[in-house]
Amino acid sequence: MFSLRDVEKTYNGRTALGPISLEIPADRTTVLIGPSGCGKSTLLRLLIRLAGPHGGEIRFDGAPVTPESVRAVRLRVGYVIQDGGLFPNLTARGNVALMARYLKRDSKTIAARINELTELTRFPADGLDRYPSELSGGQRQRVGLMRALMLDPDALLLDEPLGALDPLIRAELQDELRDIFRNLGKTVVLVTHDLGEATFFADRIVLLRDGKIVQEGTSADLWRRPVDPFVTRFVQAQRGPEAPV
Repeated sequence: MFSLRDVEKTYNGRTALGPISLEIPADRTTVLIGPSGCGKSTLLRLLIRLAGPHGGEIRFDGAPVTPESVRAVRLRVGYVIQDGGLFPNLTARGNVALMARYLKRDSKTIAARINELTELTRFPADGLDRYPSELSGGQRQRVGLMRALMLDPDALLLDEPLGALDPLIRAELQDELRDIFRNLGKTVVLVTHDLGEATFFADRIVLLRDGKIVQEGTSADLWRRPVDPFVTRFVQAQRGPEAPV
């Protein structure tokens, strides 16, 4: 679904990412993981040109992602950030419907889609007319997910979507998100710093360090077949998960 070839990103003359080459398969969940500052969120933003690369090429569904094509790409990709990234002056319903209304979709179609998403995400229907400040953290994250899914995108990008939640709510949403990913069959790219969370979600894990890909594979590959000492240190520092069988 996404293909990167020798992609590089710099900030103030410093290389933040790359050059890297990476294939992100369709209909699977790919998790980007690594320590703070490793470039995983930068990579996610590059996929839909929220930041432009300084070198290399990014393709989506076989076509280059360029300034001219990026609007069409973004309409096919949902994007979720920590705590939902909601507009505080809009109700939950207004946040979810925002892009559909901008595209002048039929109001009945919008209402029917919101009902579908409310059921899918287990969001309370009576919360749709509340503002973000009146919702819990878990509810705001559900609204952010509904907004990302509103246009039925081909791919879904999530940047630390559960990082701000307390452990009980986080565990509950992890279960729900994994079920949603499996049921919808979307291409998912998720950023986290937590190996346990990566293992829970991922069909494939991409471990980054200092803007470079260190290792790709399953969680078992990282545990049992580390390519260098950094991978071993990173895995051993993650005290939550047990080694995969």
